[in-house]
Amino acid sequence: MPNSEHDHWLETCERAARAGGQVLREWVGKFGVENKGPRDLVTEADRASQRTIREILLGAYPDHAFIGEEGDHGHGVVFGEAGASLTWVVDPLDGTTNYVHGYPAYCVSIALVRGDRPLIATVYDPVAEECFTAVAGGGARCNGRTLRVSGTTDLSESLVAVSFPAHPSVETAAVADFLSILSRVRSVRRSGSSALNLAWLACGRLDAFWARQIQSWDVAAGFLLVTEAGGAIGRFESPSPSASPETGHDAIPLASPAFIAASSRPLLATLQGLFAAHTGEAV
Repeated sequence: MPNSEHDHWLETCERAARAGGQVLREWVGKFGVENKGPRDLVTEADRASQRTIREILLGAYPDHAFIGEEGDHGHGVVFGEAGASLTWVVDPLDGTTNYVHGYPAYCVSIALVRGDRPLIATVYDPVAEECFTAVAGGGARCNGRTLRVSGTTDLSESLVAVSFPAHPSVETAAVADFLSILSRVRSVRRSGSSALNLAWLACGRLDAFWARQIQSWDVAAGFLLVTEAGGAIGRFESPSPSASPETGHDAIPLASPAFIAASSRPLLATLQGLFAAHTGEAV
């Protein structure tokens, strides 16, 4: 259950996320762009946001580890059962391509994790001024309002989101997933920000979201938001032998966090059944 230590962690996490978001606002229209890889962009804004976030988090907790998307990958940090250290997992700008193009779907994502277990989460949208927060065992909120998933169980009534790899070929499992679900749902979205997709799932705007290839900093905070809002997260394999007896949720490995997130257990099971034929294929 949350305690005073968790409260202090959350206050620091939210303060860092808002400060990073302010940096992003200040850099709009001023930054240059570099390529990190095929169709993958990085800006001075990403780096400036991460520096600000890192200073706040490690200034408050110098003994904690830090993993950031922009060149700070936490040397010596271990996820999984061997990971005993408290680690801040940070994406200073999730949705960089959107940000570069002026498309208003990007955010700052910060989680405090131990091993593969997120303890504290903040996803801050500096455009909409929405700050999504969660504490393990303490629920999820947006600007102070308690969040609950939609609870949708019927795939045909669902608005879902998908994440594709940066440059998928038509033969990949990610494309096969998309084609298998396209005619079965109300509609499909690809926002370009995994952290926002998970936050929107937590508050009921989306009913499901999945990704076969993703990084820890994109989803660590969002995982906690979804589960604390009553949602379900699982692997592509079904049934899963790894569900926690305490929470009923899969322990998704943050080192390679392929996952399906849904507004209900029945909807998760439906998606696992649909995608099962593609599991094992190239992502």
